[in-house]
Amino acid sequence: MKFNKWTVALAALGVVSFASAAKAEEKASPVMTALSSTTLSGYVDTSAAWNFGSGNGNVPPYRFNSASKSDGFNLDVVQLRIDKPLDESDWAAGYRADLWFGPDANTLNTTSTGVNTSDFAIRQAYVALRAPVGTGLDFKMGVFDSIIGYESVESGNDPNYTRSYGHSIEPQTMTGLLASYRFCDWFSASAGIANTLGPTINDRAFDPQNGAAPYAESYKTYMGSIALTAPDSMGFLSGSTLYAGIVGGFFDQSYDGGTAQNTSSSAQSYYVGMTVATPVTGLRAGASFDYFAIDEAGNNDYSFAGYLSYQATEKLSFHGRLEYFKDKVGNSALGQGALLFPFVPVGEKAEVLAFTATVQYDLWKNVLSRVELRYDHSLLGNDLFGGSIGGPPTATGAWLLAANIIYKF
Repeated sequence: MKFNKWTVALAALGVVSFASAAKAEEKASPVMTALSSTTLSGYVDTSAAWNFGSGNGNVPPYRFNSASKSDGFNLDVVQLRIDKPLDESDWAAGYRADLWFGPDANTLNTTSTGVNTSDFAIRQAYVALRAPVGTGLDFKMGVFDSIIGYESVESGNDPNYTRSYGHSIEPQTMTGLLASYRFCDWFSASAGIANTLGPTINDRAFDPQNGAAPYAESYKTYMGSIALTAPDSMGFLSGSTLYAGIVGGFFDQSYDGGTAQNTSSSAQSYYVGMTVATPVTGLRAGASFDYFAIDEAGNNDYSFAGYLSYQATEKLSFHGRLEYFKDKVGNSALGQGALLFPFVPVGEKAEVLAFTATVQYDLWKNVLSRVELRYDHSLLGNDLFGGSIGGPPTATGAWLLAANIIYKF
């Protein structure tokens, strides 16, 4: 009998005997059968940033941005994905595990043991199942990305390198159960339940140790979304999408990038977005609206953003984003500082207009390469940017020139 090289190696180490290996070779191992359909993929995400001027202690607080990334070269994140996608069978089963390594893993903040400073995080880890109900009812059980938002937590899937403020106030990662169903080619929906609205894995809206948190054990986070896709019969609009969703539940403060101190709030996040094809070949437009409200604290933040993307050639594309964002402070008794801008006085607000222009040219195979210019401006004239780390902001505007190189494997 001919043995594979792994069997020979194990036998040489004395881990297995050739007799037992021969019996195993006669019948395929269920473990090996499962592994044969598992795929390994991921990416390495790097960047270089130049922040115009001096004093970059208070940079624009959109997600995955920090003063430590200013004026230098950065490793952003390494993602390793191990997964078995669902096949076409009625009772299909699979899984996905997205592992993050690097500084952005700390910002992801999914760690279940406290503040993450290990440069490691689990982005997603779930079991995928399908039940033969109608066209197929799909489930995810475990940790998964938020179901709402125009932009992805994965930078390479976004039209721009830097994230919007709208993305930064959306839920990011949740632990729970999600069901998805496609009613027809143009209409699909999702609904789910999770522990909390924040990203911390296995978090609870109550304290299982001493019962100090304000909610009952039955308190959970609920979510739902719908998606409409224009059919081929709509001409140049074919493929355009309209998406709406809502997520509401316990607001875990580890989810927010600001300084609010309240840890006993319920919150709701609303989203409406669309991507529209145009009669111009290669030109697509998009729009998004995000609204986030913390009930007890009275904070209510919202964002309007418009997007334009033009695919000039197979390798060259241009992407633009214009966004208006409002960050308002609510009840000072429950928290200090706005959700994203900590230096806004209680009862006041920050209003920001942000413009982002990105040029992408994919010269190398499997490599995404782009250059981006971004400007954030305080519409009310109050200082929101600049200054030293730990000190107050000293500028009403912030310029950024960045390069982003991603290798996907």
